[in-house]
Amino acid sequence: MSRIGRAPITIPAGVDVTLDGNTITVKGPKGTATRTVNPELTVAVENGVITISRSNDEKYTRSIHGLNRTLVANMVHGVTEGYSKTLEVNGVGYRAAKEGNKLVMNLGFSHQVFVPEIEGITIEVPNPNTVVIHGTDKQKVGQFAAEVRGKRPPEPYKGKGIKYADEVIRRKEGKTGK
Repeated sequence: MSRIGRAPITIPAGVDVTLDGNTITVKGPKGTATRTVNPELTVAVENGVITISRSNDEKYTRSIHGLNRTLVANMVHGVTEGYSKTLEVNGVGYRAAKEGNKLVMNLGFSHQVFVPEIEGITIEVPNPNTVVIHGTDKQKVGQFAAEVRGKRPPEPYKGKGIKYADEVIRRKEGKTGK
């Protein structure tokens, strides 16, 4: 059996889990998440623990077992603690600000770059060189952070651009004169 798929998911206090067939709904202090688990898998909620088991040992079923367990565990973590990504804006004159529900960035272009907040995502700008993205859905937070980073990815010579806080930019040496 899958070691990840076999592991039970404990339901923390303040979280309500409802099961309707293979559709699992998790409600917590930060929000609500719903996901339909593959019909090859069986979901059980008992004694404050969610367990996911598979009906057979075919290759496809084994491959989705751990995946679906992790997706449900991410839902539980998302509605209790949430997810966040921190981005750093590096470069002379590069800065970010929040105006209403939009992220406004000066990134060395002739114009400002606007990124609107999407549903389920909140943007926070603690200082002009830091952007923090919060949300309950791990995939949405990561995708939105990647889209913001894509507006001006870091370049390898001076390190200018938008990078993740924990990202390391491999620096290149410039041209050498004779």
